[in-house]
Amino acid sequence: MRILLVDDEEELVSALAERLTLRGLQVDWVVSGAAALELAREREYDVAVIDMKMPKISGIELKRKLEAINPELQFIFMSGHGSATIFQDGIDEAGSAGFYLLKPVEIDLLLEKIRTLRQRAGDKEKP
Repeated sequence: MRILLVDDEEELVSALAERLTLRGLQVDWVVSGAAALELAREREYDVAVIDMKMPKISGIELKRKLEAINPELQFIFMSGHGSATIFQDGIDEAGSAGFYLLKPVEIDLLLEKIRTLRQRAGDKEKP
């Protein structure tokens, strides 16, 4: 399973990538939406983990652009903005509270969400 991490906070995204890599996942990370789009054109990803609020492009806008490149791509959103309103808006945009995580993201919770998406993808492939 190949994961794309996108967050404008370089220390956070590089640390998440390292921790996921140590757990056996193939992970690429970038600090901008533009860089994420470039990678998505070059490689196929199974899951994108995206920060909701980034300069120049929101996580939801990036999701739409990534889906145009790879319609099978699945998404997990992160946000460091923990107010109830922002959280609810994020859930509404992302489509599911289960795949909208507040920072700092707990690695075990992120892995659980990735596993859930992997299982859903496997279910879709079965006749």
